[in-house]
Amino acid sequence: MAAAASTQPPQPPKLTQLLERDPYLAPFETDFQRRYSLFYNRLKNIEENEGGLDKFSKSYKSFGVNQLVDGGIYCKEWAPGAEAVFLAGDFNGWNPFSHPYKKMEYGKWELFMPPGQDGCPPVPHGSKLKVVIRAQNGELLYRISPWARYVIRDEDKVNYDWVHWNPPQSYIHKHPSPKRLKSLRIYESHVGIASPEGKVASYKNFTYNVLPRIKDLGYNCVQLMAIMEHAYYASFGYQVTSFFAASSRYGTPDDLKEMIDVAHSMGITVLLDVVHSHASKNSEDGLNKFDGTDSCFFHSGPKGTHQLWDSRLFDYANWEVLRFLLSNLRMWIEDYRFDGFRFDGVTSMLYHHHGIGTGFSGDYHEYFGLHVDEDALCYLMLANHMINFLHPECITIAEDVSGMPALCRPVAEGGGGFDYRLAMAIPDKWIQIIKELKDEDWNMGNIVHTLTNRRYEEKYIAYAESHDQALVGDKTLAFRLMDAEMYTNMSVLSPLTPVIDRGIQLHKMIRLITHALGGESYLNFMGNEFGHPEWLDFPRRGNNESYHYARRQFNLTEDHLLRYRFLNAFDRDMNKLEERFGWLASPQAFVSEKHESNKVIAFERAGLIFIFNFHPYQSYVDYRVGIETPGKYKILLDSDAAEYGGHQRLDHSTEYFSEEYPHNYRPNSLMQSNSQTTFSQHPRRCHKHHIKVYIPSRVAIVLQNMDIPK
Repeated sequence: MAAAASTQPPQPPKLTQLLERDPYLAPFETDFQRRYSLFYNRLKNIEENEGGLDKFSKSYKSFGVNQLVDGGIYCKEWAPGAEAVFLAGDFNGWNPFSHPYKKMEYGKWELFMPPGQDGCPPVPHGSKLKVVIRAQNGELLYRISPWARYVIRDEDKVNYDWVHWNPPQSYIHKHPSPKRLKSLRIYESHVGIASPEGKVASYKNFTYNVLPRIKDLGYNCVQLMAIMEHAYYASFGYQVTSFFAASSRYGTPDDLKEMIDVAHSMGITVLLDVVHSHASKNSEDGLNKFDGTDSCFFHSGPKGTHQLWDSRLFDYANWEVLRFLLSNLRMWIEDYRFDGFRFDGVTSMLYHHHGIGTGFSGDYHEYFGLHVDEDALCYLMLANHMINFLHPECITIAEDVSGMPALCRPVAEGGGGFDYRLAMAIPDKWIQIIKELKDEDWNMGNIVHTLTNRRYEEKYIAYAESHDQALVGDKTLAFRLMDAEMYTNMSVLSPLTPVIDRGIQLHKMIRLITHALGGESYLNFMGNEFGHPEWLDFPRRGNNESYHYARRQFNLTEDHLLRYRFLNAFDRDMNKLEERFGWLASPQAFVSEKHESNKVIAFERAGLIFIFNFHPYQSYVDYRVGIETPGKYKILLDSDAAEYGGHQRLDHSTEYFSEEYPHNYRPNSLMQSNSQTTFSQHPRRCHKHHIKVYIPSRVAIVLQNMDIPK
């Protein structure tokens, strides 16, 4: 019996909890077991053959070119298709054969160079290098090491050059990383566009000009895009060429380290938008064909190329690919002090079809079967396991549009191990509503459903729009709402037109209801908080290499003659209110009303009452709103306030007293005499009390019970 038991594949130790939480997953129990078994066996092999995951993921300290304590240089590469490997550069007059690597097992190559007689390293800091590969056909290929830490491009060149980065004194971090946050308010950022000037902005500019702004706006987390080096600026950082190099177009590695350190001093968590779903197909300054073959880090043949992105796809079953990617994550955490990652393109990783031409209806059969790339899923499980084990304070986020069940549940349950997933249906819903429906036709139930439709006990990051909606070819919410009038009527000296008035009011309401109802975290792309005009377009041939649209005009919020400051102020105060009450870390809201004809939505979360009147022209006097807790209520946030560009229709000194009158399944309420049919998510709960409030049209208000001790 004992012998038979030992042959059983390893089981997820907490799978039962997952299946009890969602019984509809029970038919796929064997899929979870198989996935976990693959993860377990890979982890066990790493433990047995590499001395453990800790040592395995520290390979960035031995691969590439690294200086030893005595001043010598140790070089190591994985190039299984190479006939020979050499190191050339400034240090040897670019002699391609004077420094050959020694061939090792499993396609690895190594080279040791002793220190000079004076103890100086044989490869000076700042000197240029290339790995020289003799391919199987005899051709000499000059390549950048996949593990290169710093690459630059001279203005007169097309390709990047590898520069040995080993300064006598690297930047020393002065401030500890913030503790793991309960409420994440994320400011999605791109360093290069973080300036009103038409140029590539720097790490220094972000450190001293943008971080204070982020802090003032009430965001406690910055998510940095386009940090991993990418040759093509217009790729938004999603065509990575050097995975271990911080982009040099913004400054040096030490500049980035300082930027993160200063963010930590402000209590701001810093996440990296990591791209492990694919890689640039560049070969001169990228990973592609590093050893002269079309495989190496990638699948060979058509399987190794993404049809839509025209990029290379990693072979996640390959031992050395796992070493490379896991070490990459470890390096960004330990060298730069990033506090976690947003994994890009997870849907492409999870399925052999990469999501191309595939719609996801939510049918569970879409998430299990031969079309799932379980090697890629296993890599993600290993990555999350490693991060959680070695750096439990770090955060991981999955960008997955498919809705893969258990992606944000622990690996021990058979899940993917992520902490958060992006609520990608929300921005699509707002676009669809604004684009296709008249204001009178907005469906309150559909809005509430989209904002609350998330997997139980999997954390979601809600957002009204991200960088995707800001890109050329799309439109931000502000531009969809106000369009061409943003060019002529955003001045307070010009009349407040119906278009601008509607746009400003709905912009605030959409953001607040998304923030308060849509998830367990909130994200905003830089500049969108104040309705940044126009779109985002990087310099390229199609626009004559112009930087005009590759910038963020923060100066617009500082001009008191422009209405952008109203939206900026509302965004700031919305975040500050969440900081006080922590609704993102609170249980999901209780929605007591979603009234179709009145266009009113009301809900409670974190002890606050949120009321939204989306009606374009109808205001309501003595509107009854059901509440859980009786007491005296006052307005905390009012989108109609003057400082937010509103019409000042509410008196903030008004006190609202509850009445014992069951309404909308809540024991208390606030009332409207002509209230009609209402709907509730929780029909078994009853409000015994209510309060009566005045709700002007296109207004959102947040009320607090003043009788509850703070």
